[in-house]
Amino acid sequence: MRSDLIKKGVDRTPHKALLKALGVTDSEMDRPFIAVVCAASDYVPGHSHLHEISQCVKDGIRNAGGVPFEFFTIGVCDGLAMNHKGMRYSLASRELIADSIEVMLTAHPLDGVVFIPNCDKIVPGMIMAAARMDLPSIFVSGGPMKAGCVQGKRVGYSEIYEAIGQYSNGEIDDSVLKEYENNACPTCGSCSGMYTANSMNCLTEAIGLALPFNGTEPAVNSARRRIAKEAGERVVELFRQSITAKNILTKKNMLNALATDMAIGASSNTVLHLLAIAHEAGIDISLADIDAMSRKIPQLAKLNPASDIFIEDLNAVGGIQTVLKELAKTGEIFTDVLTVSGTQQQRIDNARDADGVVVHKADNPIRKDGGIAILTGNLAENGSVVKQGAVKPEMMTTTCTAKVFDGEQLAVDAILGGEIQPGDVVVIRYEGPKGGPGMPEMLAPTAAIVGKGLDGSVALITDGRFSGASRGAAVGHVSPEAADGGLIAFVENGDKILIDIPNRKIQLLVDDAEIAKRREKGIKAPRELSGYIKRYAGMVTGSDKGAVYKD
Repeated sequence: MRSDLIKKGVDRTPHKALLKALGVTDSEMDRPFIAVVCAASDYVPGHSHLHEISQCVKDGIRNAGGVPFEFFTIGVCDGLAMNHKGMRYSLASRELIADSIEVMLTAHPLDGVVFIPNCDKIVPGMIMAAARMDLPSIFVSGGPMKAGCVQGKRVGYSEIYEAIGQYSNGEIDDSVLKEYENNACPTCGSCSGMYTANSMNCLTEAIGLALPFNGTEPAVNSARRRIAKEAGERVVELFRQSITAKNILTKKNMLNALATDMAIGASSNTVLHLLAIAHEAGIDISLADIDAMSRKIPQLAKLNPASDIFIEDLNAVGGIQTVLKELAKTGEIFTDVLTVSGTQQQRIDNARDADGVVVHKADNPIRKDGGIAILTGNLAENGSVVKQGAVKPEMMTTTCTAKVFDGEQLAVDAILGGEIQPGDVVVIRYEGPKGGPGMPEMLAPTAAIVGKGLDGSVALITDGRFSGASRGAAVGHVSPEAADGGLIAFVENGDKILIDIPNRKIQLLVDDAEIAKRREKGIKAPRELSGYIKRYAGMVTGSDKGAVYKD
């Protein structure tokens, strides 16, 4: 056992004395020591109940003969961090989470790990740590929030931002806005649509690192507690079978996750995180691989914010295993791969068939290609990302007039102030991993466009990224970013930009001579930074590489 480094032999007597100060008994010294890595906190709705989930996990570990040891990670709520300086720290927290777990599990060698994440950056940060440590590992999320209800209609978190646009238009009054405030987020859990947190929890299940229904079982349901207890029991069995994280984090399982990503119309942020996870696991996956997967995998589910179907509805018809079962019929799923609970084939053998409404049949998909597309062209030579499953048909191919903003808030003010008109494309730059820094999410401007009734006539392009709650013709992750001298830094008001999603193109329609003249002016000076975010900006790579630290 790895934990023997702190409990076996005469020279480990001082270590055992410290363990006994924790109440560890002699009989427990002979059992596997299991880490429980929990992201609980008192002011993140997705994490407020994780102490309870953790207790269930620890009960399961003890049931199976292990000894649990819990410690905690930081975790940023993107909703609370939105629209202020805090959002620049959200993506940057992913690397801190992975690093801090490495520190704890190296300094205190244990035999296995249960990871308990829920929200956006915590899930990939923990998976990166799992790959780095390569211990017997299993994930159990806190689960999704239930959908809210406003004016008799089910709503999610994204509708609150869209309501702000409606309010500024005079379409709703203070009382309705208050209803959104009071009722849109009715329970604990990760926000109720196919936003980034739920997307990543679903993909963790598809990768095979979590039990069935981990991605979809609502936070408030008793079944969520049973999954947690079973995960605690299961990690001890993984230890006994010597099955480690990298036995499951294989290229085949990563490709299964990518296929699922396309099929469920997941958040565009998943591209960033899957690239980072692949990098950490030593798996060769690029934007080109993601684009190839996008072209051949059908979209089978369309959830909020792209529709009025929520995660709890997907759970009710069989969850992610039902999606994988249907995808397997296309021949694009590897079924012989290992998961934390048998092979993928064994899991889908026990899954329900697609209902044809929430999860479409593979021969009658919502669309024949995936929910995410990778666009390239002179404006994004290294690639960009769009959640095409949430784009209106009339915006799939469009030539727009640029309105350029060096930062998110200026763009939001212009949208809400009526400066953006049909046929415009809002270009927000210097918000990439380095230039932001931290690649802040752009939920406020995308939701303002929707709230203003412009999502069928206005596009948005940024070197930043989008919340999973965003919808519309929103192209993010533009690489190279403005701060690295990408062409987005040299777009000017009035320029024409072609967005051609079916043909995967994004092009600034300005001749090369004019572009060369503009480049001579150079890029904008970097922001004045200090502390961790300054170090982050100096170490981070481009979004096309997953925004990981430079090797």
